[in-house]
Amino acid sequence: MVVDKVPAAASLQIGLLLIAYYINAMQNNQSQIPVKPQRRVSGTLYTPAEIHEIFRRFSVQRPEPKGELEHVNTFTLLVAVMLSAQATDAGVNKATRALFAIADTPQKMVDLGEETVGDYIRTIGLWRNKAKNAILLSQALIDNFGGEVPGNRDALVTLPGVGRKTANVVLNMAFGQPTMAVDTHILRIGNRIGLAPYKTPDEIEAKLVKIIPAEFMMHAHHWLILHGRYVCKARTPDCINCVIADICKSAQKTNAIPAPLVRIED
Repeated sequence: MVVDKVPAAASLQIGLLLIAYYINAMQNNQSQIPVKPQRRVSGTLYTPAEIHEIFRRFSVQRPEPKGELEHVNTFTLLVAVMLSAQATDAGVNKATRALFAIADTPQKMVDLGEETVGDYIRTIGLWRNKAKNAILLSQALIDNFGGEVPGNRDALVTLPGVGRKTANVVLNMAFGQPTMAVDTHILRIGNRIGLAPYKTPDEIEAKLVKIIPAEFMMHAHHWLILHGRYVCKARTPDCINCVIADICKSAQKTNAIPAPLVRIED
């Protein structure tokens, strides 16, 4: 009995078909294995994977976000942040450019006096009280810290006009600490999108510090502030230009298609 040999090309084709068959069978079997969905993190509307993805996208948009308050050193940063309470960064910058040109140390600020400082910042809301605090703060730095801004929160909050938010901004921007400074933008976003739906800044800060992956904490508060300032705006969220529109859980969301994820040059 003579058995015809199978041509090499046909043999190769049969082998490839068998491989494809087995791969398909394995994929079908895997697809039948139930995948347990991630649970939401307690106190938020998001799973750990969703939270990671939110901040990953922010990091692609702005790898090195910068605060928008103008300053020339740590002292002027501290004063600028103190002055920014209930004021816009643009308004503070307009008032402080001339002030910081002549008073960039605690001693120079004290030498100017409260009245003169007030003349420079009178376009800022609550300027009288802020001028007073600028002098008291400067004197306290001279008396208690050798004219240097301390690099820890407990010391910073002892200064006149400096609360936890101001301290957190300074610690993050000047000392490179991964803090979460909760301003009006972050307070709004935390509640609007359900990332940290709490009433007080301290509660929101505690939740965000707990749920945001450590790899993103250094810039997290800047990303949230900038997102709130330019996209998730107070009156009307700009959902069309939101890179997390598909993840966002906000009841106010008007779009579920994320904007193109491209780097923003500030």
